[in-house]
Amino acid sequence: MGHSKRFSVLRDPVHGDVYLTHEELRVLDTPEMQRLRGIKQLGTAYLVYPGAVHTRFDHSIGTVHVAQKMIEAIRLSFDLDPAGSLSISEEEARVIRIAALLHDVAHIPHGHSIEDQDGLFERHDTPYRFQRLFDPARPLGKVLRELGVYEDVFSILTEPGTEGRREVPAYWSQLIGGTIAADILDYLARDAYFTGLRLEVDPRVTSYFKIDRASGNLYIDLAKHALLREDILSEIVRMLEARYYFSERVYYHHAKVCAGALVARAVEELVGAEALREEDLQDQTDASVLDVLDRTARDAGRECAERVLDLTDRVRTRRLYKRACVFPRYGNESAQDSLIERFFSPGARATRTQTEARITDLVRSATGRDVRVIIYCPARRMQLKEARIHVRWPGVKGVQPLSGFTDRVPRLSDLEESYRNLWKFYVFTDAEDPALLAKVQEIARGEFQDAHDGYEVGGAS
Repeated sequence: MGHSKRFSVLRDPVHGDVYLTHEELRVLDTPEMQRLRGIKQLGTAYLVYPGAVHTRFDHSIGTVHVAQKMIEAIRLSFDLDPAGSLSISEEEARVIRIAALLHDVAHIPHGHSIEDQDGLFERHDTPYRFQRLFDPARPLGKVLRELGVYEDVFSILTEPGTEGRREVPAYWSQLIGGTIAADILDYLARDAYFTGLRLEVDPRVTSYFKIDRASGNLYIDLAKHALLREDILSEIVRMLEARYYFSERVYYHHAKVCAGALVARAVEELVGAEALREEDLQDQTDASVLDVLDRTARDAGRECAERVLDLTDRVRTRRLYKRACVFPRYGNESAQDSLIERFFSPGARATRTQTEARITDLVRSATGRDVRVIIYCPARRMQLKEARIHVRWPGVKGVQPLSGFTDRVPRLSDLEESYRNLWKFYVFTDAEDPALLAKVQEIARGEFQDAHDGYEVGGAS
């Protein structure tokens, strides 16, 4: 750690003792970082797993701890065999650790629901949010400049080609947010702990990392004496299986998806009414954002207010919409493209609104009752992005992404297919009565005749 006296110890439920330098504590004590105490790591998953109330604040601290473990492993590998590899200096470790602490600071509450599901706003890792938070007039921006790390940290957290970003070694960013790196290694362990799902990723996985001198890429060495290290490959695949298992059980659980869709719809209503802008959400927490939506709705006209207040109340009290139809990819490979084109692409909002209105009208004509309907179409991004981690494969020159070797690792191609099959297109409705719900299903199925609905209304919810 360098200056041995200049750090403090925090006790973390997942990793035990975590050491932070006094500089890192100054960063942690800014209002921008403290806000993350109010943002749950798993969004609305606590509605399904009551223990899942851990926050992006604890995760940020855990990410520093894992990054340090990786740095130490890289140094050890270099000391044992420096040929073709690089080590990490104290000065580099200092900026990488501060960047690890800050990697989630730009998250907006319910961010994944709003950004990924409705495509309303840009992703949380877009540069302007970091620029805004790192502004010298803000406490965080001021601390980063006083520590002299602003430029390096901004460059680690943004993509190449970003304005104001300087070129930094690839491994600086890959250590934190690479496809297998400190971020995912912390959140897998943390999500397992707080959901209560029995799932272990061997912490020893951090000891396999090296840095390739030629390309500057972080990689995992799968070659030893020209043979494949099957044990290490198995550990990586096990980790990817763990990530898949969480995606299936937690990240894409239908109740979590529905709660996220309700929040996203409330935001969409207010953005559509020009009552809300993205900036209004940026400094909020999960709880305060619902209050902001309520407050804004009351000034947005009676109809809009009624709809938004119903949506936020449903999230608070877990009175979620029911599934009327579920169109999974595995039964709809031929229809998936047209569904995404019609309901997720930019400008799809009008098509979605018209289709929802048509379903509502047809249900009203058939039953004389009013229902509300939400069509939810996720982006196609259900791929196993973790397989992009660089590896050294025996007999292959240089380091290459693991995804290039799926033909030699059947378990990887199976996993990639399983990931793609997590994609599901939903029709949600506020209809509670089974007969009415069945009617919504029948009419919605008529709207999507080219797709196969795999859901049985009236089954266990």
